[in-house]
Amino acid sequence: MPFLHWPFFRSIPELTPVAVLDILAVAFLFYQFFLIIRGRRAFAIITGVLMLVGIYVFAVVAGMGLLRTILETVAPYSVFALIVLFQSDIRRLLARMGRRRFLTGPTFDRREAVQEITLALETLSRNRTGALIVIERDIGLRTFVESGVMIDGVLSRDLLLSIFHPGTALHDGAVIIQGNRVAAAACFLPLSTNPRLMSTLGTRHRAAIGITEETDCLSIVVSEETGRISVAAFGEIQLNLSPEEVERRIANHFGLTKESDATAGAAVTALSAGDAGLKEARRP
Repeated sequence: MPFLHWPFFRSIPELTPVAVLDILAVAFLFYQFFLIIRGRRAFAIITGVLMLVGIYVFAVVAGMGLLRTILETVAPYSVFALIVLFQSDIRRLLARMGRRRFLTGPTFDRREAVQEITLALETLSRNRTGALIVIERDIGLRTFVESGVMIDGVLSRDLLLSIFHPGTALHDGAVIIQGNRVAAAACFLPLSTNPRLMSTLGTRHRAAIGITEETDCLSIVVSEETGRISVAAFGEIQLNLSPEEVERRIANHFGLTKESDATAGAAVTALSAGDAGLKEARRP
């Protein structure tokens, strides 16, 4: 076609397999970045930066020398400003890229641990005792473990209930589980800054979401006001789940087998029925 011989088309480099791979890699990075900043304050900052770029292009086209000079002078320093503003989002992007498993398998793989957590959640929900449990996956939580009180105890229902018992020194923070052990209690977690959640959820739920925005862990929350159980993962939260639904979420998140999931569910049901029968027998 005649228009293909125009100088503009002649300057376009040849589309090689390497060029296609380069374009896909850049598109993937931009896609991941926009997934992270969607619905956050960073999105407004990006919009402001794009507006400044548009103003600069307009100044160049219109021949506004003073405005163009000012923007060109400020531009080199804006790079450092953006790094400071987006430090948490950049960290979140790198963590998201590193979530893929290659050589390591799931670290949380014992159905007994799922049973202990589920049984503890049933009691906490029934008594309307606030709780926040974080289960580590591939990305380490050592920074957050060190912010709390070291426990390093075998995971059990009794240990979790003792930690979250109202009035104790450790109940007002997060419990972090590494493998099949309770690593620490009363841990401080980053709060989610998502504007969609700040006005509807409390501090405990925002902390549960915030830790999953930076790592690939799973957070479980028991509301102190309503007793409802919620599960957060990858920056999203599901509210008002039953213990059985929480158990399935844990199994899906950590890649547990269906056989283990079914066995754990049966054991939890049996133990729950046993607890109910024991309470009924104790009544006068």
